[in-house]
Amino acid sequence: MIEARHLRVLRAVAATGSFSAAARELGCTQPAVSQQMKALEASSGTPLIVRAGREMRLTQAGEALVRHAAGILAGLTAAEEEVAAIAGLRAGRVRLVSFPSGSSTLVPAALAALRAAHPGTRVSLVEAEPPRSVEMLREGDCDVALAFHYADPAGAEGADAAAEGAGGRLPEEWTDLTVRPLFADRLVGLVPEGHPLADAGTVRIEEFADDPWIAGCPRCRRQLVDVCENAGFTPRIDFATDDYPAVTGLVGAGLGVAVLPELALESIRPKGVRTVTVEPAVRRQIVALTLPDLAQVPAVAATLDHLARVARH
Repeated sequence: MIEARHLRVLRAVAATGSFSAAARELGCTQPAVSQQMKALEASSGTPLIVRAGREMRLTQAGEALVRHAAGILAGLTAAEEEVAAIAGLRAGRVRLVSFPSGSSTLVPAALAALRAAHPGTRVSLVEAEPPRSVEMLREGDCDVALAFHYADPAGAEGADAAAEGAGGRLPEEWTDLTVRPLFADRLVGLVPEGHPLADAGTVRIEEFADDPWIAGCPRCRRQLVDVCENAGFTPRIDFATDDYPAVTGLVGAGLGVAVLPELALESIRPKGVRTVTVEPAVRRQIVALTLPDLAQVPAVAATLDHLARVARH
């Protein structure tokens, strides 16, 4: 196998015309140059230099190798510089996928901080809900996935523990991923301003048993049905939409009640809507996911760190 260090020695010998001159240029000893040339000829399977008295000249194979060595060494130097830039966060790329309410709240502040700290790092963003976002991570279509999972209503303490970085119960399908817990996002109830429970403050979810419901994303819908059935009723879902402003608009128009994550409400100015605390508490755990090998890439690690800092605030 031809090694880059041997090519550098061959180029120096070709340029200077002798082992001793090449050794001075490379900052090593003449025996070291001679040894590396022997190793290169052994790898090539043919002589590369012929000696005529004190003079040295390249064989046809030597000339061919020197000709190619220039491009090989230039490409290797460029690769080394690019890798060093990525490792030092002077360059690099991170492909981020996020669910919509994360894109409008956590992501902007985190990416602004990342750009300020490491202006050479480029980040792209696309939106997808889990589990699709997790599939994209495994398929190599992104480097970091901002995702969520719902905690068992009876396991609220576990959700809070995970929010503090202590772990918590995670979906089994994530066991092969690096998971950075960010925080627990509580669901709040939305009712029209004229609803009988608009001023109640705290409401048991079964008190909405006779109300029509506006449901959110498919995963949120499943969670809503599970929570309501645990409370003894099946919700009558009249409308379903993934668009959070649409949910608040429908509630504000008096067409039903809903529950939304607090994170989603941060970027919405609902009109004609009151929020109430719903019991039992339902939380979704917000996490950042990546592959274990990607977690070692400096730009990916920096992105995870900035997402965690924003989540703490």
